[in-house]
Amino acid sequence: MTSRIIIFDDNQERLSSVAMLLNLSPEFTCTGTFINANNLVTDIADSKPDLVLMDIDMPGTNGIEATKLIRRHFGALPVLIQTNFEDDERVFDSLRAGANGYLLKQTSPVKFLESLKEALEGGAPMTGSIATKVLRYFASEPVAKVAKKDYHLTEREKQILGLLTQGYSYKLIAAECNISYNTVNNHISNIYDKLYVNSVAEAIGLAIRERLV
Repeated sequence: MTSRIIIFDDNQERLSSVAMLLNLSPEFTCTGTFINANNLVTDIADSKPDLVLMDIDMPGTNGIEATKLIRRHFGALPVLIQTNFEDDERVFDSLRAGANGYLLKQTSPVKFLESLKEALEGGAPMTGSIATKVLRYFASEPVAKVAKKDYHLTEREKQILGLLTQGYSYKLIAAECNISYNTVNNHISNIYDKLYVNSVAEAIGLAIRERLV
């Protein structure tokens, strides 16, 4: 069964080329291309995607605001940000908005398709230079000199959160912990609830910042 992908990008040429790449792959189908996110809620409801590819710079509703809307209306629907830019502010604004990953548009087709699979399996794919920025940012954040907050994570949840911070996908976590994929899903859903986050990227960021793992 192929995964349904939709694309938001104001560059018509890029929309067409990415849609073609997806449709040539046996694992994906492009079920919608949109030059803006001004009707995002309706567009997603109609196209019923498994994953959203989101450009940052679009007229009207930009990609960061669109990602916030997706989190508000469609819960954990995976969103991958695609852009030509890798400046810190855009990266962190995207992740705070709930994006699952952040890819530069220059990413090779092979790596691009691998990143889609990773996101659909629960991972947080990022272009290497972006991942480095994120890790440096959280590593440099000062540790608050207050009592550590207790999020009441179980030992299994802490183990799974630790594996997420190491870049493991849901499938790899299931193999490492010798549990089913659905059990991993349930644990991660509980982690999201306890940490008050909506995405893998947010969970990883909080875990690193507050030294939870």
